[in-house]
Amino acid sequence: MFSSLFSSAPAVDPHAPNFLPVSSLFTCDELYGELDETDTEWKCASGFVTETQIWYTILEDGSSVMCQVIHSSIGVWYPTIQFTFKVFNPKTGEKTWRSVNVSNFVTPPPDLDKRSSKADEFTITHADAPGTDYPELYTITANLTPDVKISLEVRRPTAAPGFKVGKGPDGGYSYFGPDAAQPEGYVVHRFWPLTRTSGEITVNGKPLAVDGPGMFVHAIQGMRPNLVASRWNFAHFQSPAHGGVSAVQMEFTTTSAYGRKGAGSGYVSVNVGGLVIGGKLATVTAETKWPDEAQPEKAALVSRAQHVGGAHDPETGYPQPSGLVYRWAAPSVLSDAPGTVEGTLTLDVGSPSEPKGLIEKVDVLAEIPTVVKAVVNYVAGTKPYIYQWINPAKLVLKGPDLILPGLAGGLEVEGFSYNEATFISE
Repeated sequence: MFSSLFSSAPAVDPHAPNFLPVSSLFTCDELYGELDETDTEWKCASGFVTETQIWYTILEDGSSVMCQVIHSSIGVWYPTIQFTFKVFNPKTGEKTWRSVNVSNFVTPPPDLDKRSSKADEFTITHADAPGTDYPELYTITANLTPDVKISLEVRRPTAAPGFKVGKGPDGGYSYFGPDAAQPEGYVVHRFWPLTRTSGEITVNGKPLAVDGPGMFVHAIQGMRPNLVASRWNFAHFQSPAHGGVSAVQMEFTTTSAYGRKGAGSGYVSVNVGGLVIGGKLATVTAETKWPDEAQPEKAALVSRAQHVGGAHDPETGYPQPSGLVYRWAAPSVLSDAPGTVEGTLTLDVGSPSEPKGLIEKVDVLAEIPTVVKAVVNYVAGTKPYIYQWINPAKLVLKGPDLILPGLAGGLEVEGFSYNEATFISE
């Protein structure tokens, strides 16, 4: 404390920008950042850092499967590591949800790199298979509880490489604070926008065959989560049509403390995403929504999540949307198919009393470990909630015919969409 009182460092202008969004740091032709092997390695940083890897899969009947590892560093305490698993069948309403604090977490395991990890309860192994149709894969095995066993293989197709927004080591990063070289915090995302999962899950002795498309994301929040964002939106659409179509999007909105005019100028939305068409990564999108600027309806670069409606939900206290609209537009990343690629996904998710496709309203404070909860100071009376939905959906696409015949005239692709809307604070 005393060192700060007598610091000789120059004073920071209180109205200077203290948030640098990744969506504003790169030009259109720099948005597609190729992943190298270090991008998806576990960092396991100290301080207040939440790091996660999530594998999503959608089955032919619309069932949703999620496997997630969360590494939470909380200052001087020993990190807490959770394995979270959820499978939901929208036709039957049957849901299995497990969240286990694991023991003896290690990365890398012997003879592997830090893209792999293990604990007493699970083993996740990354492997390369160069020269094949699926050059990278994860093998996930887990015995989370006596009644849940997981054995899955998640493969990434050659034509749908992983990506981050922006090339080079700074790709993917949004920085908090006035100095990006010494940030107060950061957020970073890396994606595999299309995967193929196969294997089996056993719940209460009953096997479930798993075979379907999905996606993988590696994300890090390098700051206390209540300071990073007030809202999150997430979507992934999957369809086997046309050789594989995928649409992914992640958006967060800062708290009031971080914006381009210092504290009080926040509520900046950062949106990143990508489209896979015909089994090929077609475009990468990113856009910043500043609270004091209207976004034009038409733009060369569009990456947006919109809530439609907003009925008060007495269970959570938040305005639950009745509809969700996601939009993508950016130049093609395919050198042999230049032009603009566009996508629109419109969903009806119902109301608090009559929801459509609602998996769950996750009470975040009830799920995070007690030691993490103790150092995350949410505003008194607020409870963070995550709404999760899965619904049949139509993705409307437009782009060069060289990507997919008929695309220039517009195509409607039927599939399923998994969506999340997270409310952290008002």
